Amino acid sequence: MAYQKPTGTQDFLPGVVEKWQFVEEKARDLCRRFNYREIRTPLFEQTELFERGVGETTDIVEKEMYSFKDKGDRSMTLRPEGTAGVVRSYVENKLYGEPDVSKLYYIGPMFRYERPQAGRYRQFHQFGVEAFGAVDPAIDAEVVSLGYQFCKELGLQGVKVEINSVGNPESRAAYREKLLEFLTPMKDSLCKDCQSRMERNPMRVLDCKVDQDKFTNAPSILDSLDEECTNHFEQVKKYLTDMDVDFVVNHRLVRGLDYYTHTAFEYKAQGIGAIDTIGGGGRYNGLVSEIGGPEQPGIGLGLGLERILLILDKQEIDLNAVKPLDVYFVALGEAADREITKQLYLVRKDGLSAERDYLGRKMKAQMKSADRFNAKVTAILGDDELERGEIALKSMATGEQQTVKLSELAAKLREFAEKA
Repeated sequence: MAYQKPTGTQDFLPGVVEKWQFVEEKARDLCRRFNYREIRTPLFEQTELFERGVGETTDIVEKEMYSFKDKGDRSMTLRPEGTAGVVRSYVENKLYGEPDVSKLYYIGPMFRYERPQAGRYRQFHQFGVEAFGAVDPAIDAEVVSLGYQFCKELGLQGVKVEINSVGNPESRAAYREKLLEFLTPMKDSLCKDCQSRMERNPMRVLDCKVDQDKFTNAPSILDSLDEECTNHFEQVKKYLTDMDVDFVVNHRLVRGLDYYTHTAFEYKAQGIGAIDTIGGGGRYNGLVSEIGGPEQPGIGLGLGLERILLILDKQEIDLNAVKPLDVYFVALGEAADREITKQLYLVRKDGLSAERDYLGRKMKAQMKSADRFNAKVTAILGDDELERGEIALKSMATGEQQTVKLSELAAKLREFAEKA
């Protein structure tokens, strides 16, 4: 029987994995500079966590979750997004007791049962950050700017940020009435999902991808914000302007999750067809208490790594992610073959990347192998050189050669490789 990977999943092979590593290392370095620390949560949680945290009227909870009963007859779900699990961990481990703002980040797989298409998979990967404990609009701007800077440092072209305020519960209650007044006359022409959401959560209608063209003249939530929400949003915009973040206000932006308050935002980029959103996030001041913790404000973002890598490929941005090999050893003779096995281990222990032939091939074939590995230097050892305690080094870029003592090989290789 021929086995194949599950629908909506991928194998990341050598040559591609290095690009993933490059992007992940960029995320980790950026979080180090912004003082966010890594958190790792389980791949599955209690189903109720996502129902309460993400929202029962969201597409994720209604249609897309991978849920199952474990052997204790408990309902478990593969995590469809990162925030709910991080908030659960924040509450369970009492991180709210720390005196400073808790700033966390994660990188890992998420799972949603969706129709696979370009940039959308059933197992996908996100880089996300979460900050707990501050209502200051400056932390909103910091989170937005971190995601924007991540895209810029990867070299993505044409990235823009769309932002909105979804207000507080009081503002949304006032907006709900205006929105229902707008939507009710067209109810029968809307898709079944929108008709259902009108009864439970009208703002979710604006997130519909089927009927989006019908909402052009929808009332703006910005007109229903109270003074506190308006001032918060104005401050966020001022900070983003000061940071030179390229943003526009989209008053119909509500995001696909129920827990957002105040700031909501998305990152847009061209290159993946009709779906141009590569990530987003927002403030969630009520989520910590909803999941059983104290009243603690929070804000976060999540970026889809598959989509980012797809756009990097479409924009023909070379990450230079596959690093060249420092040295490839070529052995000519039985005694030399034994010696390079030892030398190979020593230079690897010294921190250099190195390889040798294991197939008993002739020198010409070994040199071709060095080319395929993009080796900076080949180290050629024959039995005669071995008797003299020497080895020949050749720069694969310039053809320059020199003979060095075996006892000094690691130091000379490093020096030679840096020039190559």
